[in-house]
Amino acid sequence: QLQLVESGGGLVQPGGSLRLSCVASGFTLQNLPVGWFRQAPGKEREGISCITKGDGRATYTESVNGRFTISRDGAKNAVYLQLDSLKPEDTAVYYCAAAQNPYVCVDYGLESQDYTYWGQGTQVTVSS
Repeated sequence: QLQLVESGGGLVQPGGSLRLSCVASGFTLQNLPVGWFRQAPGKEREGISCITKGDGRATYTESVNGRFTISRDGAKNAVYLQLDSLKPEDTAVYYCAAAQNPYVCVDYGLESQDYTYWGQGTQVTVSS
């Protein structure tokens, strides 16, 4: 009953944009920190962004800072990740995850082990 579902991935050209959605069921997503992670073929999963509970602060890893934007919509029980100025190296499966510890994203918060609930992932491919 506790579930996260990502959507919004697809194929875009370099410089293009996508908006990823993470919708929760079985719990209130705005009450928990939420992180976005990605995993490219042959590479380890990396944390790219997180947001503190409620209308909290956002954190980004250096490689996406200034290009990606995380946000919440409490009415839709959702968290979004806006991907702008996409590069081929952004190609990966993108996952959202929620942490039960309310302070996970207060300092850093981009470690996979800190998160309890995970979505199935959505594929983002950036290619010309």
